[in-house]
Order: sequence, then C-alpha cells, then structure tokens
Amino acid sequence: MKQRIAHIALVVKDYDEAIAFYTQKLRFRLLEDTKQSETKRWVLVAPEGSNECSLLLAKAANEEQASRIGNQTGGRVFLFLSTDDFNRDYYRMLEVGINFVRPPKEEPYGIVAVFEDLYGTLWDLVQFKEQ
Repeated sequence: MKQRIAHIALVVKDYDEAIAFYTQKLRFRLLEDTKQSETKRWVLVAPEGSNECSLLLAKAANEEQASRIGNQTGGRVFLFLSTDDFNRDYYRMLEVGINFVRPPKEEPYGIVAVFEDLYGTLWDLVQFKEQ
C-alpha cells in the first residue's frame, strides 16, 4: 500500500493576491489554476523542487472560514518550508519583504526561523541537519 499527502488546504482571502505572494515572494510554482464556478477555483502551488505535496489555496467561502485566515492552527507554526541552503533563502526572503517573527536559531535538528505569509500564517524556514 502506498499513501501520501497530496495537498494541504490553506484558507485565503483572495486567490490572485495569494497566488502573487506565493509565486513572487516565496518563488513557488503555480501548478494549477482552474475555475470551478463563478466563485471557486482549484489553485495549487508548490515550492521549486517539490514533487509530492502542494498547497491548495482555498478562498474562504463564508464568515466562519474567513475567521480562520492566518490562524488555522491557533497561533502555532502551521507549515514547514525545508531548504537546502538556509542563508540563501533567508536573505532573499528578507530582500522581498517577508516578515520574520523569530530570527534564525540553531537547534539540534538544524537551523530555523519563523516567518509569516501575507495573512499571518506562521511558517518555519528550516534547513535540517544531514542524518
């Protein structure tokens, strides 16, 4: 049996502003943007080099969903962006205005810093130590 996580839904305010942030600021690839109805699109983005899991940018459809934008995990880090070169990505992200809420820190597992996306969702930028 083979299973994998294909997509992770991330609730957003607006498709186009979310696509712009992820593709321009984080340099993710836009994998798909398919109109499903007048108000709903199937939008997938993923980091360069990622072949397994992607983000499904899901526009909030009601007040309850909108109340979760930027805080889908109760203030905890939600997503983890792994890199093979922490300094390259950290300094490039600073140059394009990504807001880091916790500076780089050496941990037993590697180096990590916490940043937020355009809605305040917390992410770890992490370079894991080689095992």
